[in-house]
Amino acid sequence: MENIHKTLTTYAYNISGSMEDAKDVVQDVIEKYIGADRSHIEDERNYLIKSVVNHAINLKKRKSYKSVYGEWLPDPVDLNQADSHIIKEQTASYSLLVLMEKLNALERAVFILKEGFAYKHKEIADVLDIQTDHSRQLFLRAKKSLKKTSYIEKRTEPEILKAYINAISNADLDKLESLLVEDIELMADGGSTVKVITGSLVGAKSTAKLLQNVYGLFLQDKKYFITEINHQPAVVFHENDKVYNCQILVCENHRIASLYSIVDPQKLKLLKVR
Repeated sequence: MENIHKTLTTYAYNISGSMEDAKDVVQDVIEKYIGADRSHIEDERNYLIKSVVNHAINLKKRKSYKSVYGEWLPDPVDLNQADSHIIKEQTASYSLLVLMEKLNALERAVFILKEGFAYKHKEIADVLDIQTDHSRQLFLRAKKSLKKTSYIEKRTEPEILKAYINAISNADLDKLESLLVEDIELMADGGSTVKVITGSLVGAKSTAKLLQNVYGLFLQDKKYFITEINHQPAVVFHENDKVYNCQILVCENHRIASLYSIVDPQKLKLLKVR
């Protein structure tokens, strides 16, 4: 049972975007499994995966993921932490998790199973108790929705973080702006306690000014480390073993195309100071 725990959590996290919910889903499924009559179950692994996937879908359907301040963003997972609760290779990228919030729960599950776990449509249909053609339709619909948001594969470019840190720590606004694509989008999640911008901010000039102001007011006296959050470069600001801000960068052609800033204390507890 212990060997499959990470696998189950990975499925649930990719579908929900919440580590807390993923753990709750897995715990609930395993507890029910242990207490049930298992004589009819031929494949324990497949049975548990199917149960977790469908439980996570139902949770995603009925639960409203919102932040009081800013935009709700998925929980960050530091893939460089040895005790990560999920499997690195099968964890969705952070930008993909954000974009998938535009999908309904079933579309999201089909997309994840197909793209993240290489399921065939027949296998997806078996897991979700739907027709194979329906699985294909849901996948195509998901792909179309993600394409509309201009999602493309992005490479990790850690050198950009160093240039970004140098520019912002030296208050070099021109250099900072030059590191951003013209239509960069910034989103921030303050949870229920930290006030941040409402909605998203678009544009290099306004984004550079905001980032510089936030750094000058709240972050310039903090330490930081560079890491990888859900396969994408990130900088984590901290002090006295407490994380204050996690900034995840999405890079295209050696420039920053999107930036996700997490200041929600509850989500930042998931990250450990190095």
